[in-house]
Amino acid sequence: MTTKERYKIALDHFQETIPNAETELVYDSPFQLLIAVILSAQCTDVRVNLTTPAIFSKYPTSKELASATFYELFPLIKSISYPNNKTKHLIGMANMLEEKFGGIVPMTVDELVLLPGVGRKTANVITSVIDAQPNMAVDTHVFRVSARLGLTNKATTPLAAEKQLIKHIPTEMVHKAHHWLILFGRYHCTARNPKCIGCGLQNICKYYKENKKV
Repeated sequence: MTTKERYKIALDHFQETIPNAETELVYDSPFQLLIAVILSAQCTDVRVNLTTPAIFSKYPTSKELASATFYELFPLIKSISYPNNKTKHLIGMANMLEEKFGGIVPMTVDELVLLPGVGRKTANVITSVIDAQPNMAVDTHVFRVSARLGLTNKATTPLAAEKQLIKHIPTEMVHKAHHWLILFGRYHCTARNPKCIGCGLQNICKYYKENKKV
């Protein structure tokens, strides 16, 4: 099976089974999504969605958040993983948005990664979700699923996986493929006890072939 055939089978399957895939983070603006994605690092979307309403209400724009103190913001996110760092990152991010970008969330990866708490993965999420840019955010689900299905080959870092995925996924599908891989990994091809029985991708799955799950 060629790489092109493998990708076509996977993408056709996702398009048929989860055609309307989108982020599960709840937001109403690019600024709110940026907050949510920063908070989501090593934390579930469910927990983030329980936490963000209070933040969005108290700090509706970067101007208000930039004026917040650590001790004002921390109680609102203390249930999130790494609350100390994320509190500092959110305040720092809001200050830079105000000072460098006029309170507007930039829409290029190079600009976004300048913001405190924003790495390449977060920048890829923002630009792909808000602007449908062909950027692939590789989180733990994307990294695992793409390796198991053989979409990536010996990729040892998220960046290596990202480059391989971008190379083979049609440009117009990249922003949606990101969500396909995440949702498939979150609910079906889980880290432990993946639901291999009845999976429509057994025919291309290297993990299934090696483990012979029956």
